[in-house]
Amino acid sequence: MEIVGFLVVIFLLISYVAGAAVAMTILLENRDPAKTMTWLLIFILLPGLGLIVYAIFGRNIRKIKIFKTQKMATNIKEKKLFETLEKMKEIVELEQESIKENKLLKEEEEGCIRKRVISLLLNTGMFPFTKNNKIDVFVDGNEKFEKLIDDIKNAKDHIHLEYFIIKESDIANKIKDILIEKAKQGVKIRILYDDVGCWRFWFRREFFNEMRKYKIEIAPFLPAKFPLLGGKINYRNHRKIVIIDGQIGYTGGINIGDEYLGKNKKFGYWRDTHIRIEGIAIYMLQMVFLIDWYYTTKEILVTKNYFPRVGYVGESMLQIVASGPDSDWEAIHYAYFSAICQAKKNVYIETPYFIPDEALLRALKSAALSGVDVRIVFPKIADHKIVNSASYSYFIDILKSGGRVYLYKKGFIHSKVVIIDDKIVSTGSANMDLRSFMLNFEINAFIYDSDVIKRMTYDFFEDIKNCEEIDLEEFEKRSFLRKTKESIARLFSPIL
Repeated sequence: MEIVGFLVVIFLLISYVAGAAVAMTILLENRDPAKTMTWLLIFILLPGLGLIVYAIFGRNIRKIKIFKTQKMATNIKEKKLFETLEKMKEIVELEQESIKENKLLKEEEEGCIRKRVISLLLNTGMFPFTKNNKIDVFVDGNEKFEKLIDDIKNAKDHIHLEYFIIKESDIANKIKDILIEKAKQGVKIRILYDDVGCWRFWFRREFFNEMRKYKIEIAPFLPAKFPLLGGKINYRNHRKIVIIDGQIGYTGGINIGDEYLGKNKKFGYWRDTHIRIEGIAIYMLQMVFLIDWYYTTKEILVTKNYFPRVGYVGESMLQIVASGPDSDWEAIHYAYFSAICQAKKNVYIETPYFIPDEALLRALKSAALSGVDVRIVFPKIADHKIVNSASYSYFIDILKSGGRVYLYKKGFIHSKVVIIDDKIVSTGSANMDLRSFMLNFEINAFIYDSDVIKRMTYDFFEDIKNCEEIDLEEFEKRSFLRKTKESIARLFSPIL
């Protein structure tokens, strides 16, 4: 027993010394204080195990640059590849100057929320503002997949798909069969999937292998190979992108699986938001896919057929915005904060997870306290219990400041939508949580088209009809056990 006690003391001593060393590294990185304190608490409460958790989930790849983004960018430039990338850079620089000189959206009043958000996104990344677009909005997987399958069947040159989750399912098998048929016709097909999101394929490889027989190229983004302590497992590609012939694009919240068609008994109807785009904005979707493909395969695709000339298709104005741990700025996060702070009438949010940082939470509370109509639609059914509990802990702040929270009960709501006044709507893959803002590779469309904003606002209020509103007085009566569980989950929210 004395030997066991001695070994335990040695273990704890080594663990706390190592934890102190890692803690000093975290402190010197000047991270968000809440996240820093969370890691210090983990090191204290979970000696030894806390270091393993940190090695997998905590390393700051913005500092260690595991993607070597600058090296890749230099490589692209020196080889004079991705000419479209250089053209987009020129467009962005021109638009930045036009914003300063009040030439872009000159019909808008000075200091308009749209101009400021557009300018912010131009300055945080290469996200050009485009006008020549047409947008269709889908509210569930049935609508999306019906149109997507038609578009895939009509493809002539190439099909690019990028998804966080692809599940072997009826809809996935249907799409697989159509893709194989298109590959036989000579259409070039590439599929990029997240290796952790598609973990089931670690054990069942037949689904992808069957497509590979027909020269369909398939690659996993950041494969989760052993040892897991490499630091990449925490940084996942959460994007949902489809590009067909460089002319049609899809993005939003819907992955590939039968649950998105409402076939999961637990969730029932699956409410989501996805958009179909035609127009100039497809160039940006294509660029994001090609860069992600390059990250994964080191293959640079440069042929001009990926960026065909686009004729007039419509008047929809939007910016395609990509964010991730490889970028210098959390573009989607910053844009949400800026837009919410400037809101004058309303802030409407649909999200399956609600874990804001302190700045974003304060912006929402300030808006509500200022008389802005702040409403959040959130699922009543939980798919991730810890994240769900943490989300509830933030609702009390929203309710006390005058905001309103609704629980969707028709099924499960996975929609990711933010509507600010009648000026901006954003939808895509990003949830209203820290993981989407800081850790995942995400893609959103910031849309400035009044017709699309009206349509999504209508959808928002249709969803509210299928909700029950949380009453502040009743909410405060929840049990001590539930409040404790929510508070503990919130404590760990910076790393969820």
